[in-house]
Amino acid sequence: MEFAERLAALAAKVRQQRGVIQTEEATKNAFVMPFISTILGYDVFNPLEVVPEFIADVGLKKGEKIDYAIVKDGVVQILIECKKSSEPVKIEHASQLFRYFAVTNARIAILTNGEVYQFFTDLDAPNRMDAKPFLVLDLNDIDESLIPELRKLSKDVFDLDSIINAAGELKYIGELKRTLALQFKEPEDEWVKFLTGRVYTGAYTQKVREQFTALVSKASKQFLNDQVNERLKKALGAPGFPQNDEAAAAAVTSAPVAEADLAEADGLETTLEEIEGYQIVRAIVCSEVKPARVVQRDAKSYFAVLLDDNNRKPIARLHFNRTQKYIGIFDADKEETRVPISSLEEIYEHTEALRASVKGYL
Repeated sequence: MEFAERLAALAAKVRQQRGVIQTEEATKNAFVMPFISTILGYDVFNPLEVVPEFIADVGLKKGEKIDYAIVKDGVVQILIECKKSSEPVKIEHASQLFRYFAVTNARIAILTNGEVYQFFTDLDAPNRMDAKPFLVLDLNDIDESLIPELRKLSKDVFDLDSIINAAGELKYIGELKRTLALQFKEPEDEWVKFLTGRVYTGAYTQKVREQFTALVSKASKQFLNDQVNERLKKALGAPGFPQNDEAAAAAVTSAPVAEADLAEADGLETTLEEIEGYQIVRAIVCSEVKPARVVQRDAKSYFAVLLDDNNRKPIARLHFNRTQKYIGIFDADKEETRVPISSLEEIYEHTEALRASVKGYL
C-alpha cells in the first residue's frame, strides 16, 4: 500500500479498537507499534532499529526508561513516549522526553496516546526540546497536508535536515490552523470584537457582543460550508445556477438554520462527518437542481438528505452512527439500498444514482 493508504488503514484500526484499549501497554501493542512498523517503516522486533524501554541515565535520575528509541545508522534519531489511549496528550506527560532529549543525539521526540501524535524538535534552543510540537497528527482527523512531512520521518526516506528546516513553518502554521478552528467553533470575545468592528459602526455594548457572538459563529459555519461546496462543485464540473434574490437568501440561511435545529431536536447530535457527507451529496446533485433545494434532516438512526425538505423526496440516507458506515441509495420506487462505505470519498462512486434520484422528482 501507499504511505497515505497505510495511514488510513491504521486510523481505521484505531477507530475500531479504541473502545477495548484500556491500558498503556495495550495502547503500545495495538496502536504505537503498528505506527512504528507500518508508518515509519522500522522493524519493531529488531533491537538495532527499535529499542523498547530505552535507558539513558540523566544526572541523578538513574535507570529511567523511555518507551521507544528509534535507531538509524547506529544513532538514536527518534524518542517516543506513550500514554494510554483513553488519556489526552498533554505536555505534562513529556518530562522524560525533555530529559532524554538533552542527553541523546535524537532531534525528534514523539509524545502519543496511540491516536494523537505530537512531534517535537529543538527550534527554540539547541538540544532542548521545545514546549510546543511542530507537527500534530490526529488519526481521528488526518490533516492531509501533513502527510508529505510525516513521510520524511519514515525509514526509507529519512531526511532529518529537511524535517528540521520545515519544522519552524509547520509549527506556526499548525498552531494558527488550530487557533482558527477553535475560533470557528467557539469564538472568543476578542475574535468577536475584531470581526464586529469590521462590519458594525455602533458602540460595542454587552448586547451587541451577545448578538454578534451568535452571528460570528453562524457566519463561520456558513463560510466553511460555502467553501466546501465551491470546491466540490469545481471538482465535479457542476454548472452554476443563476438565482434571484429570494433563492439566494434561502441558500444562505437554510444550511446553518437546519444545522442548529437538528442539534437541538430530540437530543440528536449531528456530527461533522454527517455534515461533510451531506455537502458531498449536495455538490453532486447540484448539477440537476439549485443547492438551496437540497436539505439535511437528522434522525435517530440515520441522517437524511432530501429534496425540497420533503420526506417523500429522499435523495440519500447516511448511516454513520455505527462502526460500519453505509450510504442509502434510492431507486425509482423509493426503495432504499444500503451500500457499505469506508470513507466519505466513496460517496462519489454513487454520483449517477444520486443524480438519478433527483431527476425522478423533477
